[in-house]
Amino acid sequence: MKPVFTETMQIGIVVRNLDAAIRKYVDDYGIGPWEIHKFSPGDLHDLREYGKPVTHNTRIATTMIGHVMWELIEPLDNESMFARFLAEKGEGVHHIAVRAPNYDETVATEAKRGKELALSCKFGDIKIAYLATDRDLGVLIEVFSGLPGEETPRASG
Repeated sequence: MKPVFTETMQIGIVVRNLDAAIRKYVDDYGIGPWEIHKFSPGDLHDLREYGKPVTHNTRIATTMIGHVMWELIEPLDNESMFARFLAEKGEGVHHIAVRAPNYDETVATEAKRGKELALSCKFGDIKIAYLATDRDLGVLIEVFSGLPGEETPRASG
């Protein structure tokens, strides 16, 4: 079988307090600098959890360690998948984002296997999908159709 995923792009970690987490990463491990962003309803288009429309409020911080982005996620609501993860499991790795040779094919394969997307949305022209792989792999897998700044989104491989 050909690999479904070809490169690790990001590790998504849910935290209770973004500012405290950043201080710990910087002061104790020298990891940084961090870029901080806030996502409010309307920043992401067609946001859905398991097919149902939702809204999220989150603060995130990102930094690169080698070729892999580390993303810290602080939920600012009580209903999002990130807030539920924090309430049920505490802080920790929520998802791993990977490059897939063909975004549309990867998402279609999951649908054929009877799995709804755990989360899906559009950010600009980029399609994002969190595959419901947590029962199989112990973590959600995120795939996207391209990266910000790329000339052509990778929607069709």
